[in-house]
Amino acid sequence: MEKVPMTAGGYQSLVDEVKHLKAVERPRIIRAIEEARAHGDLSENAEYHSAKEAQGWNETRVAELEDKISRAEVIDVSKLSGDTVMFGAKVTLIDEDTEAKVVYQIVGDMEADVKKGRISISSPIARAIIGKKKGDSVEVNTPGGGKSYEIDKVTWG
Repeated sequence: MEKVPMTAGGYQSLVDEVKHLKAVERPRIIRAIEEARAHGDLSENAEYHSAKEAQGWNETRVAELEDKISRAEVIDVSKLSGDTVMFGAKVTLIDEDTEAKVVYQIVGDMEADVKKGRISISSPIARAIIGKKKGDSVEVNTPGGGKSYEIDKVTWG
């Protein structure tokens, strides 16, 4: 069974989502199914089919999250340090073509959100910078083409 690396915050958000899906969404969907059943003929009842589809999605999501939680390898980023890029690091990169700076934190797949500056450990950028240090230049093959970055800063926490 393969471990799934994640930060403590990412782990907690998965636990919170499972609680919400079980305590809020599941009862809401069950009520919607009961209401739709009360309308009679289920074969032509769009509300019933919609509620059953929502139930299937909800239960699939709960199973997926519980699987990730059971395989989680929670890494306490606050206890990490050093100048080598690895899981949990916040890395400031300088685009060598435009001189634009961008800051990314390397996190687990389930907690990645580029808009919030969190990239998956399995993303092309993360794979390119893992093991590198401040001052190193890296080439990243992205869907938009090759990019060159210089690692400007590595911080933790």
